[in-house]
Amino acid sequence: MNEQSTGRLYGVGLGPGDPSLMTVRAVEIIAEADVVAYHSARHGRSIARSIAAKHIRADHVEEPLVYPVTTETTDHPGGYRGALEEFYEEAAARLAVHLEAGRTVAVLAEGDPLFYGSYMHMHKRLADRFPTEVIPGVTSVSAAAARLGTPLVEGEEVLTILPGTLPQEELTARLAATDSAVVMKLGRTFPAVRGAFEASGRLAEARYVERATMEGERTGELADVDADSVPYFAVAVLPSRIGSAHTEPPAARPQAEGEVVVVGTGPAGPLWLTPETRGALAAADDLVGYTTYLARVPVRPGQVRHGSDNKVESERAEFALDLARRGRRVAVVSGGDPGVFAMATAVLEVASQDAYADVPVRVLPGVTAANAAAAKAGAPLGHDYATISLSDRLKPWEVVAERLRAAASADLVLALYNPGSRSRTWQVGKAKDLLLEHRSPDTPVVLGRDVGGPTESVRTVRLGDLVPEEVDMRTILLVGSSQTRWVRRGDGGQVVWTPRRYPEA
Repeated sequence: MNEQSTGRLYGVGLGPGDPSLMTVRAVEIIAEADVVAYHSARHGRSIARSIAAKHIRADHVEEPLVYPVTTETTDHPGGYRGALEEFYEEAAARLAVHLEAGRTVAVLAEGDPLFYGSYMHMHKRLADRFPTEVIPGVTSVSAAAARLGTPLVEGEEVLTILPGTLPQEELTARLAATDSAVVMKLGRTFPAVRGAFEASGRLAEARYVERATMEGERTGELADVDADSVPYFAVAVLPSRIGSAHTEPPAARPQAEGEVVVVGTGPAGPLWLTPETRGALAAADDLVGYTTYLARVPVRPGQVRHGSDNKVESERAEFALDLARRGRRVAVVSGGDPGVFAMATAVLEVASQDAYADVPVRVLPGVTAANAAAAKAGAPLGHDYATISLSDRLKPWEVVAERLRAAASADLVLALYNPGSRSRTWQVGKAKDLLLEHRSPDTPVVLGRDVGGPTESVRTVRLGDLVPEEVDMRTILLVGSSQTRWVRRGDGGQVVWTPRRYPEA
């Protein structure tokens, strides 16, 4: 199609509502346009048109794009979505007639045209056929932050923008995991949105903004808002934590109550963190842990880090509980899952003493080293399995050997933690000899080292070929049962898996 013979399509962002917040470019485009189009509900009133009203002339051709439905039900055979898709096709066809006739069309859009805006449906249907330009506008997110007079994000904080139409559990998970957030599209979704803020522990921080920069604007604490009074054009805001009351010292916070949250960072970096753990780490005043694990947690202004050696677990637990008793929110950082050969036991053991009986303690799960290595190898833990530590630092080797024999004779898959270190070099060899008393030398053994880390190595060997000297403290061993399969697939890769069905005797 010859561009010279067609009109140009413009998506014009009008800003959040106050006409004075329209950009100069938006005003210029409306002035140049032959056709001004805007969306409206069936009552005929258009917020977009009202914002731009003083720039619309009598000689403009106006194209109201009237939605057949908004939130009500419909008898359209394709349901609500089908009715809207048909409407968008018809609306685009109407605008195409003007464009093909050489007329310039400006489609007005509240906020920014490509940010949850109706214009984007026209853009997707027309931009590949006609010359098009999008004029950005001030979003409701920016307007809300401005009206609250508080920063949204600072430094390396992360802003998450969410539609309130998401399921409540999904909202809860995302709110727990982020630094700052804006939840849009409230109205009838407000009860679920408020519930998500409460369930994620963020309700006290949350603010409310209704019709930012427009007539009828209202701001306040989200917790104080009556659900029946909330319109669609309202947002919930979690402002920046930096410099807020949330990050003030406990003495500056009303009724400060400390707690200890024991978290697992998984086997490696941020990809392995759960949303709940991310939220707990972000909310903490103090981080306590082995320095290697603390290094996995992003540095946040206002937080205090207390790193220590890996062999002072009881002292670390007592230190964390003492901080919490003074009103600090403390995250004890552990690798993997904190309840699997890690810090949760140490914290709970000390917390059981009378001196700490009133200190709240929570344990949040993490991805275990066994689960991570198993996923990389395939599914070796697909049936019953036992988890055993080969370390004899906290229990006699005789106990380790007895448990290995019991699990091996029961034909369980084995996940062997803490197989060796600089000071423990013989345990893997002893475990291999013991297992060969019950398992075939062809039994597959997965060696997962630094899973998820920069030096990750996951390989499988025969039990009979296992070389103990190649196993160190950063390695986990997954020893198959008599049923575990080791298969080469068509793409050349190898997978290890244990069938869920066990043969009858």
